Amino acid sequence: MKINDKKLKTETNNKDKKKLSKSKFPKGFLWGVAYSSFQVEGKIENNDWWRWSEQRKTKDKVGKACNSWNFYKEDHKLAQDLGCGGFRLSLEWSNIEPEEGEFSEEALKYYKKVLQNLKKRGMKRVVTLWHWGLPLWFADRCGWHNKESVKYFSRYCQKVINELGEEIDIFLTFNEPTIPLNKGYLAGVFPPGKINPWFYFQARKNMIEAHEKCYRLTKKVFPKMPIGITQFCNTFETKGFTSFLLDKFQDFYNWGFMKKKLDCHDFVGIDYYATFEPHFFPPSLKRKTTKNRWTDIGWGIYPQGIYNICLDSYRKFKKPIYIFENGLADAEDKYRANFIKEHLEKLHQAIEIGVDIRGYFHWSLLDNFEWNLGYEPKFGLCKVDRKTMERTPRKSYYEYGKMIKKKRK
Repeated sequence: MKINDKKLKTETNNKDKKKLSKSKFPKGFLWGVAYSSFQVEGKIENNDWWRWSEQRKTKDKVGKACNSWNFYKEDHKLAQDLGCGGFRLSLEWSNIEPEEGEFSEEALKYYKKVLQNLKKRGMKRVVTLWHWGLPLWFADRCGWHNKESVKYFSRYCQKVINELGEEIDIFLTFNEPTIPLNKGYLAGVFPPGKINPWFYFQARKNMIEAHEKCYRLTKKVFPKMPIGITQFCNTFETKGFTSFLLDKFQDFYNWGFMKKKLDCHDFVGIDYYATFEPHFFPPSLKRKTTKNRWTDIGWGIYPQGIYNICLDSYRKFKKPIYIFENGLADAEDKYRANFIKEHLEKLHQAIEIGVDIRGYFHWSLLDNFEWNLGYEPKFGLCKVDRKTMERTPRKSYYEYGKMIKKKRK
């Protein structure tokens, strides 16, 4: 389906013409929620992020996280009760390969049970192979900046595919690779804590090669399995020469992992949260469209951005799109329901003009460990009692459930 540019212009000039309450999403559209292993499982001690937090380089220590290692069935039921057709989770490399070359049968059996429980509840399994946490042996021996990383990661991927491949519906090799690259190798605030541009480019090159190798070896075993990565995407809208420069930066930042080897991506995975404006922008260049709505961690709420990014992606690559993360830190649950509604409106507008968007996953099902920010940001549709681990749905949880029910064809 081609993008109808005439319709695009009409829709852009009359953005409120179609309200979400009157629109339906395509048949088979995948509604879901997401979280990652390290952020929810708890007590993953053989991991570089665990060590990072124990060294007090994060706002809080990880501890038990949400104890989803033991409470995964409760999490799955929450998603099922929402009406979700998909659940995005990650596998923990440091659990599966705790020592170099030694794979844990116990961990593999555990993750198989988790994935089978999702299937039993009627949900597609979206599995991320690497969501930032590294086994200590890998982090200490080489890290992503070492060429050997490609060999080690590919071996891990092969083991997962051999043991768990039958339980995976959509496969993501990497989650938001630009974030750990930028913060780990340029800013030094994520593991491995380096400020080294040379290591940055080596790590980036190795991760791209690792993805391509994993794509090929997985396709040999499961040729029909959809495989890709999900990318943290941003949009800048300013004026003049500054806009030109930021467009170039945005293009590299959003799509740098897709530009050369489109044959190694079956879809475009997008994680979109907010718009970010550099503090040095003069007032004349700053956008005035956030309506003074900000998340608890200071991110501007800008639903138009998800539309712009989807349109940019589809024009560039003509690949199906999944929104694998979209959410906000909102402890009082003031904005979350409307945030979801507004972003879904923009996605529906994009679908109406021909953009092939296949699914939407909200981040996150639970309040969880948000990396260097600890437990302070509340991204969850459900609260988690830090002592009892009891999950309590927020009002937005029920509102999202109503949206899913209404929007299905």
